[in-house]
Amino acid sequence: MTTFFLIFFGGVLMSLISLIGWLTTILSEEKFKAIIYPMVSLSAGTLIGGAIFHMLPSALEKAGEEHIWIFANFFFGFTILLIFEQFLHWHHCHKAPSEHKEPVSYMLLFSDSVHNFIGGIGMASAFLIDIRLGIITWIAEALHEIPQELGDFGILVHSGWKKSSALLWNFLSATTFIIGAMLVYFFSPKLNLAFLTAFTAGNFIYIAAADLIPEFKKEKKLKLSVINLFFFLLGVGILFISHFVFHHNH
Repeated sequence: MTTFFLIFFGGVLMSLISLIGWLTTILSEEKFKAIIYPMVSLSAGTLIGGAIFHMLPSALEKAGEEHIWIFANFFFGFTILLIFEQFLHWHHCHKAPSEHKEPVSYMLLFSDSVHNFIGGIGMASAFLIDIRLGIITWIAEALHEIPQELGDFGILVHSGWKKSSALLWNFLSATTFIIGAMLVYFFSPKLNLAFLTAFTAGNFIYIAAADLIPEFKKEKKLKLSVINLFFFLLGVGILFISHFVFHHNH
């Protein structure tokens, strides 16, 4: 019951993060950019750190002798997002709203729903393997969701949506996180949690390497580039240190 509560509560909190988008209505574009890129950098670091230092080791430990299938599922998790992005033009949005010239709102909501559904699967799998792993996975996903939801809301409004409608539909698309999490919880006896965790680790690496890192690498100013790199390394470092904290008595 404790695990169910943590998974459900974690899903609800993750969905509520979508409401943070309203901040874009009170931030100037200059302030938005000043905030968003360090957050994207931190997010990339935590996703990579979470995948390498927590999720893959836990999946390998739980899988026993099936190591090759752990890496196969890791590769599948990486590749499935590549396919989505290649053929559905699904991409993570972390730009200022005015930088998006075309109305992409419906595709954005669809891709966000799929992204959140997959995120819920990953979080629930992690919690069912180990509560500590679930907490780490939730934190990594939450740090990624914050800048993404800021960007998504801004794009919806810029595309002509009323602020109230944008907030509502962005929230509804985020509730698929809960659906994915609950499906894994109730069908967990029939699922290979180690494989699902490795799959999610592949998702994390793809999002960080293909979507997030290229965003902050575009920065031309040396000072801002150093700040972005600092937050990236901070994210990786926190997850590296937390491995020893969480697994000290494991």
